[in-house]
Amino acid sequence: MVLVRPQVVAHRGASHDNAEHTLRAYVAALDAGAEGLECDVRLTADGHLVCVHDRDLRRTTSTRTVVSNTELAELDQLDFHSWKHPWADLDDEAPDPDDQLDKVLTLRTLLEVVADYDRRVEVAIETKHPTRYGGLVERRLVDQLRHLGWDRPGGPARVMSFSFTALQRVERLAPHVPVVMLLEHARTWPMLRRTIGRDWLVGPGIKELTEHPRLGPRILRAGHDLHVWTVNTESQLDLCLELGVKAVITDRPAYLLDLLDDRESAAGRSAG
Repeated sequence: MVLVRPQVVAHRGASHDNAEHTLRAYVAALDAGAEGLECDVRLTADGHLVCVHDRDLRRTTSTRTVVSNTELAELDQLDFHSWKHPWADLDDEAPDPDDQLDKVLTLRTLLEVVADYDRRVEVAIETKHPTRYGGLVERRLVDQLRHLGWDRPGGPARVMSFSFTALQRVERLAPHVPVVMLLEHARTWPMLRRTIGRDWLVGPGIKELTEHPRLGPRILRAGHDLHVWTVNTESQLDLCLELGVKAVITDRPAYLLDLLDDRESAAGRSAG
């Protein structure tokens, strides 16, 4: 059997070992060989897109700060790093905090790092909804992609969302940018199948694919490629390989890349 190798996309960077959405996490993913980077974006009170998953920052900064109510300069004063390694002061091998690597990360900075990298790296950008700013998030995002020329055919960016309306908005603003309809519950697929665009990608969670084994084949039969989140174990990767998934989004890019290399070597030996 020929191995169809999926693209390995680092979920919020190499977030298994590094604080998510920090430049440190993304640099680690690039160093590991990740072919894509995934990020979530939210809009600050002064109009900057920042790479943050949650509406508020209790989990990642131990503050009650709400991103949409806060200006970028205020976010820049917060510690986005220590929550991941609370005992770092007692670990002689732990990296020292670095303002360039561990502070809040703007989408613009992340895209510039990718644009300047010495190989092609793709970016999967998830817009979070609901938000007080509504469609302004997608408009600001498309503006940044257009500034880099990434709104043209063949660009390295795609936009993901659980919001059908948000993806419609992106399709209208930037018709050449691929969109990924994220799927949290298998039960919603029959409705989504009738509404999403013919060339839209579909992003189910690995939990749903595992618990509902007919879901993946149904999506494929409808003509949509699969981008699956969040794939962190060998058995999860094997399920994705069986389905011919095009991209796996993972907290552990180095681990999955090693597993894929092993699978390719084994396939080559058996073919020989």
